[in-house]
Amino acid sequence: MGHYSKEDIYRLLEENDVSFLRLQFTDITGTMKNVAVTKNQLAKALDNQCVFDGSSLDGFARDAESDMCLHPDRDTFTMLPWRPAHDGVARLLCDVYSTDGKPYSGDPRQILKREMEKAAGIGLEFYVGPECEFFLFEMDDYGRPTTQTRDTAGYFDLGPVDLGGDIRREICLTLESMGFELEASHHEAAVGQHEIDIKYDTALRTADNIVTFKMAVKSIANASGSYATFMPKPRSGISGSGLHLHMSLMRGGKNLFDGPDDPAGNGLSETAYQFLAGILAHARALTAVCNPTVNSYKRLISGFEAPAHITWSCRNWSPLIRIPSGRGQGARLEFRSPDPSSNPYLALACCLAAGLDGIKKRMTPPPATDRDLHDLPEEEIRKMGVETLPLSLAEATEALENDPVVSGALGELALRNFLLDKKREWDRYRRAVTDWEIDNYLQKY
Repeated sequence: MGHYSKEDIYRLLEENDVSFLRLQFTDITGTMKNVAVTKNQLAKALDNQCVFDGSSLDGFARDAESDMCLHPDRDTFTMLPWRPAHDGVARLLCDVYSTDGKPYSGDPRQILKREMEKAAGIGLEFYVGPECEFFLFEMDDYGRPTTQTRDTAGYFDLGPVDLGGDIRREICLTLESMGFELEASHHEAAVGQHEIDIKYDTALRTADNIVTFKMAVKSIANASGSYATFMPKPRSGISGSGLHLHMSLMRGGKNLFDGPDDPAGNGLSETAYQFLAGILAHARALTAVCNPTVNSYKRLISGFEAPAHITWSCRNWSPLIRIPSGRGQGARLEFRSPDPSSNPYLALACCLAAGLDGIKKRMTPPPATDRDLHDLPEEEIRKMGVETLPLSLAEATEALENDPVVSGALGELALRNFLLDKKREWDRYRRAVTDWEIDNYLQKY
């Protein structure tokens, strides 16, 4: 991605034989939406005159104020390489505005921008590097996704057991052609599970990268006859997919989390410890935003490489926040609970708000928990004074409602719409009769 003027966009369309332009944005759940226009409508689109009806989208306007305007961010222009080369397709990510020219307060991308502006007001830039995990599954004879895979590979395995390796390679090459800088890719722990790591960038660029990544992965997998899913826990008995977030704060190009004189020997600055304390203090509310589906809580259990307790450590892999070994410009915190069903704009906005609250209040984190908690009984963990993450979506949304910092980051409109959507989801789940219940109770009673 570069810095483009209107004239640059016109030139790129001609040079790449583009006939269609997708104006993309996300709803409150993080689902990608778009309005497609032909290049004959480009001038109208670049002048912020593309209007759409937002009344039927999750988290957008009421019927009485349904018209919304899309304001393209020209710097997000990219070709969609999996589309035809002739009469090609490009995209622009957009901010959503009301028809009176004011930013729409329920737009997830602008919610993140708002929090970043608060940080910029005190001279801080928020940088994030994501580890993106997903599953590749087979499709049935009707082209519908299944949870079946012939892949038998495990962590870091390679071909021939890694049957998704060629698709992962194609994904990486395609993303690099779109301007991504990828740090690594590999098979993950579960069969059919993969990870691709994107280099850190500003929080806004990272959120843009995540939504683009998910679109690209699904499109390339589909073209290869497979189905890619970012569902947190598609199969029981194996590890689920996470979206680990490596976070740091910068000022004038200097990493403020670097603490070479840290008396604890962890290489963290006072600012880093305060930010860490803020994330821990607001962890239960953050879970509602970073783990926003009923299925998310099937992943957040002990024994499957996902955190279940509010702890931090430099020395084991079970905590909510891990301190990687990087120092200097590489000093960072790894927040391990988020999953890829989350809306990255909302997740990063709320993480930033929580961390900044820790800095503002000069919070001190609790002592590090260097024991692996996965095999300890819950009673023993409670005696250690360790708090547990929410066990369900209902418990997490209640924590969000009672946390003024995290809910404040969303803003009144987005908070109301988010909670409404999540409570409806929980109610549908609560009313549903699952296969597990049929298998365990139908014959027994």
